[in-house]
Amino acid sequence: MDTPLKHDPLAALRIGEYRLFIGFRFFMTIAVQMQSLIIGWQVYELTRDPLFLGLVGLAEAVPFIAISLYAGHMADLHDRKRLILGFFLLLMAGTVILLIFSLDLKRFYEAVGLVPIFGVVALTGIARSFIGPAAVALSAQLVPRSLYPNSSTWSSLVWHISAIAGPALGGLIYGFFGVLAAYGAILVSASLSLLMLSGIAGRPVPGDDKAEPIRRRLATGLRFVFRHPVLLPSMALDMFGVLFGGAVSMLPVFAVEVLKVGPKELGFLRAAPMAGAVLMSLVLTWRPPMGRSGRSLLLAVTGFGASIILFALSRNLSLSLFFLFLSGLFDNISVVIRSTIMQLATPDEMRGRVASVNSIFIGSSNEIGSFESGLAAKIMGLVPSVIFGGGMTLLVVAVTAKVAPKLRKLSLHALR
Repeated sequence: MDTPLKHDPLAALRIGEYRLFIGFRFFMTIAVQMQSLIIGWQVYELTRDPLFLGLVGLAEAVPFIAISLYAGHMADLHDRKRLILGFFLLLMAGTVILLIFSLDLKRFYEAVGLVPIFGVVALTGIARSFIGPAAVALSAQLVPRSLYPNSSTWSSLVWHISAIAGPALGGLIYGFFGVLAAYGAILVSASLSLLMLSGIAGRPVPGDDKAEPIRRRLATGLRFVFRHPVLLPSMALDMFGVLFGGAVSMLPVFAVEVLKVGPKELGFLRAAPMAGAVLMSLVLTWRPPMGRSGRSLLLAVTGFGASIILFALSRNLSLSLFFLFLSGLFDNISVVIRSTIMQLATPDEMRGRVASVNSIFIGSSNEIGSFESGLAAKIMGLVPSVIFGGGMTLLVVAVTAKVAPKLRKLSLHALR
């Protein structure tokens, strides 16, 4: 019987290139989160219609889903660092275009409507579809397999810290200094992200049959995910939980119509779930969720759904912040467990394709969830629609627990 190794919470951070990678991810996430908040606020200021907030999410999700599988295929064939670099520059170009639109946004909107803004958002979706799988695959090449659980936790922690800073900075800079300063701050953060990425050496792509037809390669990746007894239900659980339970896209409406607050408070509302996630990430760094992981995953998504329902019922800013904080705390448990499952269960030569399938399940569910939230708010009313979404999340947990017994009984020790 093997003697258990002493757990080192800082193990992944002792690798220099991994520190650069999470620095890259930190500043990139700040830029993306700031831009998301600013676009949402601008669109709602122009239209005063929650459905348009949903359409913003849909404009990003459609190209994201359409290209994701091909993007994963490319990440398994080409230098992942170069792939990230090229499409990150495309992401920055979109920010510059939005800044130009914002020079006289009201007149611009009256002249041409929102279609150009939706076009830039679609460009963002294309860039994200390539960056995501390549980044996941590259991160797995920077640390040994034994450190995947630790690196997943640190990656989640850093992402959530930056996702706190992004909306808070976006709201504060927009509120105090205006929209042009906010877009300028996005470009500064993106530039710092590129600086971090430049310090990471390129990695050779793991050996694979590169002459295999693209259709067969894509089918291989899909079959692997859909036949895996744990990967598929864990992805589906998170996808439907976010699809129905996400209230973030409706926060501008809650801020204005329910809580009667402005862009600075909106920044803190957006940051509250991330604050909960950061706290939980710190806990999981010292106590990784390796045993009874499936049960913990199901309980975490249950807590997330319940928190969203309580947020919808709140009329007090402090209570709303608290329930959003709880939603992030529970959601982070799900993120860390699911990320670790994907890292441990995926062969090196398929990481890009599996990550792209995960992106379709998870990444696109945020944007499609935004559209679902906007449409439901239009039909049912704002508060009832969010309560409905939280209730559907609880139903999804119950169904998953019933139909996926291997996930329910999973221990991550078994995958190592």
